[in-house]
Amino acid sequence: MPVDLRPSSTTSALILPSTGSHAEVLTSLSLGIYTSDAFVSGGVDQVSYTYNKLGGEILDIELTTKNIYNAYEDACLEYSYLVNTHQAKNALSDMLGAVTGTFDQDGELVTGPTEDNIHLRFPRFTLDLYAHIGRGPAAQAGMGGNFTVYSASFDTVANQQDYDLQDIIYSASLESSSPYYNKIGDSKVTIQNVFYQTPKAQWRFFGGGSITAPGTLSTYGMYANDTVFNLIPVWQNKLQASQFEDTLRTRTSHFSYQLRNNKLRIFPKPNGAGPDKMWIEFRAGENTWDEEDDRQWGSKGINNINTLPFPNVPYQNINSIGKQWIRRFALALSKEILGQVRSKFGSIPIPGNDVQLNGSELISQAKEEQTALRDELKAVFDELVYSKLAEGDAVMEEASQRVLARVPSGIYVG
Repeated sequence: MPVDLRPSSTTSALILPSTGSHAEVLTSLSLGIYTSDAFVSGGVDQVSYTYNKLGGEILDIELTTKNIYNAYEDACLEYSYLVNTHQAKNALSDMLGAVTGTFDQDGELVTGPTEDNIHLRFPRFTLDLYAHIGRGPAAQAGMGGNFTVYSASFDTVANQQDYDLQDIIYSASLESSSPYYNKIGDSKVTIQNVFYQTPKAQWRFFGGGSITAPGTLSTYGMYANDTVFNLIPVWQNKLQASQFEDTLRTRTSHFSYQLRNNKLRIFPKPNGAGPDKMWIEFRAGENTWDEEDDRQWGSKGINNINTLPFPNVPYQNINSIGKQWIRRFALALSKEILGQVRSKFGSIPIPGNDVQLNGSELISQAKEEQTALRDELKAVFDELVYSKLAEGDAVMEEASQRVLARVPSGIYVG
């Protein structure tokens, strides 16, 4: 009995239609990150766009609408990635130490800053990075910083010139009432200041000279007039204050010290007549990541691009420029998928000949187009970072000034 070998259909089982369907978009997505009605309409339009761009009216396109919808979502995510990276270049230095967030598997913000779409807001420039860096040198110089400075004291011993401050501070840290209880251990402390209290406030005042009187403080000696009402500039007051502080540390101190490896040597050797007690200010060995509970400085906040609270850019906030880039990138992704499909078979045999498929060529073209689109967008973004905008405005302002300089000044004639 003869067998009927005629095909039941003369067309491929999988051919891209000329239009998409709104009802199929969300159920076709692999990730489903974008779900708004606007995105669904964009995905449907992408089917028609791809169909026409790849010549669907002339030659069958071996893709499904599901391939197109997923390519469209991938293109949106790629655009979001490039936009967020661009914004990170603009604002990271001023967001370091700020509140970060937690993200789900899609990169969407779960917890973090209370502001909606913080990655779409214009940041406040606070120079936090530079202030934060400056706190380190300031602490070393004893001019502030974000390190806690503790104080301690010890009694001098007659005829004892050397004192181990590390041992003295460690012993005091074992007392539960100490503000630096259990914070020393074997960590080396940093001595900030060593001083003693003079016996009489009057001696301190007259020994340094009255800071209300103008002149050279070093010439007053042990006596000074009470108050002189002279009008002097502010800078002279500041200079006198500096001189007064310097004279207290040198001419009127009567004692000096040498500090090596936290071992203090007092000059001259105490003889029991004074000073009876010495004070020291110091910093404990603090870890780089330590942060006090009552005053946080940002060690638990944003530290790099990875911890910025930037979710995916919402579809409705992508303008016409971005959406056209997305269409072109999704088309390149679709072309790559089509190339992968056609590469499964190098050719299709037909009676007396075969049909050569262009899978490899499509893949190569698609890769080049994707790279070109990324480079195109990155080049635009690099020209639009805030620093470049400022440079452009400066050039425009300078050019405008040159033009206006040639405009003759008007002369009023009555």
